[in-house]
Amino acid sequence: QVQLVESGGGWVQAGGSLRLSCAASGLTFTNYAIGWFREAPRMEREVVAAISWCWSGGSTYYAGSVTGRFSISRDNAKNTAYLQMTSLKPEDTAVYYCAADAWGSGSALYRKQEYDYWGQGTQVTVSS
Repeated sequence: QVQLVESGGGWVQAGGSLRLSCAASGLTFTNYAIGWFREAPRMEREVVAAISWCWSGGSTYYAGSVTGRFSISRDNAKNTAYLQMTSLKPEDTAVYYCAADAWGSGSALYRKQEYDYWGQGTQVTVSS
């Protein structure tokens, strides 16, 4: 069965960095867009960043709040996607989820209802 497993979360002071990983199994990784989402307490789950499936050009999407600070990438040989987070702020505190969308690209990248599979999440806590 399909599994997405996030890792790399933790506690960091404001201004620090973390790199999240999303290891995928049970699917043809190159056929899937990968999105990173986050959910803070009492907030809706929101898209953070996404990268399209491989043969659609590798386009990316970033939420305005993270543009210039976060970077999404994928290593298809390892079936793993990454979210490099820098200049972290307390408002980045949330549970971070990765998700996979078959042949996702374009506007589908930032619509969470498009995603077929989800990981269990990893907690990121940024202290001021």
